[in-house]
Amino acid sequence: MFQRRTFMAGLAAAAAGFAGRVSAQAPGVADTVLRGPIGKATADYLPAASDRKSKTFSDLLREATRNRAPVFLPPGDYAISNIELPDGVHITGVAGKTRILYAGDGYLFAANEVQRVSFSNLVIDGGQRWLADYAPALIHARAVSEVTFDNCEIRGSSKHALQLERSGGHVRNCRIAGAADAGIYAVESTGMAIADNTVEDCGNGGILVHRWTKGPDATMVAGNRVQRIGAKAGGTGENGNGINIFRADNVLITGNHVSDCAFSAIRSNAGSDVQILNNQCLNSGETAIYSEFGFEGALVSGNLIDRAANGISIVNFDNGGRLAVVTGNIVRNLSATGPYEQDGGFGYGIAAEADTVISNNVVENAPHWGISLGWGPYLRNLVATGNMVRSTPVGCAVSVAEGAGSALIANNLFADVADGGVVGFRWLEKASAELADGAGGFDNLTVNGNRVVKA
Repeated sequence: MFQRRTFMAGLAAAAAGFAGRVSAQAPGVADTVLRGPIGKATADYLPAASDRKSKTFSDLLREATRNRAPVFLPPGDYAISNIELPDGVHITGVAGKTRILYAGDGYLFAANEVQRVSFSNLVIDGGQRWLADYAPALIHARAVSEVTFDNCEIRGSSKHALQLERSGGHVRNCRIAGAADAGIYAVESTGMAIADNTVEDCGNGGILVHRWTKGPDATMVAGNRVQRIGAKAGGTGENGNGINIFRADNVLITGNHVSDCAFSAIRSNAGSDVQILNNQCLNSGETAIYSEFGFEGALVSGNLIDRAANGISIVNFDNGGRLAVVTGNIVRNLSATGPYEQDGGFGYGIAAEADTVISNNVVENAPHWGISLGWGPYLRNLVATGNMVRSTPVGCAVSVAEGAGSALIANNLFADVADGGVVGFRWLEKASAELADGAGGFDNLTVNGNRVVKA
């Protein structure tokens, strides 16, 4: 029969950089021969789940942290439930071969108000099994100063895969797949980095960075591959996004590859001072990149958007959305069809409403308007310069409705624009002839230096 101190002796040897062969009959480290891999007695420690086994696993974690030793799990399946993580625990294994299986008795891992917990080189599989009502995710960390996941595969959660609340740390080089809700849900973070992960085949969201109250967050979302994200819970944009920011300020989103999302590749709702830089956004069901509602400050630069309903939207001035720079992006191959019905339809390249500069972008094949400046009276201080727009009915549509503010439209190239390079609109009603060479008597517009090239 396996004895617990034998297993702990094997842990100590592994932590010290040795590999021990543990005899199934040996009572302790005195009879251990230090050669070869960790032996069968250790590997067979947790072959199946039960309350007793989960309790013994919890005891093991506590003893390892008291000794400041990592918990090394050799290759094999470890079926457990309801593990409360002690402060300082580091659970590691052999990548792809050490599998922790959720036994379905409430939740898998939880950490609450501790300084540090760490996972590395593990497969963690929820098996789509039931999670208790009080468990928001397969793995739930609350108020952990530093929670880290490195080189792990986390799959099959019946809710979120990871929910990290009021926590710092990082999720890096992990593969997260098959969550019924979101892959990573980070709330009220305190310096979180989410980098170089693959998040795929999730039911309602990929990477979510949210806050309960609007404020500084400073999460970095970089170098991730996010793909095949659904919106099974429905809605008009709260679900179905690859990367979603909500009320979180000072967030950096850069270098991500986001594809096949039911709604947006990247959606920032009420996130101020957000940077959305150098991302690739493919096959978005709605607007590829959004900065909307109650934000001040958005930099959207260097992104490539191919196939979406709309390209880039900087909107909802009526709800305080303002102040952005949109520069150096490529937006192409848009669709007039979206996931729901809306006034005006879909098929816009770049849209903005207030205090925004749109410069040096390329928009191609937009079925409605290439650039949209304002919506009814919701237009203030817009600049569109140095852009190239081609193969769209209207190159730049600008609001001339009563109450619309000032716009500068200068030095843009419009090619193959059948209905005009620059055209004034009152909401959706065409209100002017071609304005590319001048403002046409509209006092709110300054228009000069544009060139319109016929097909």
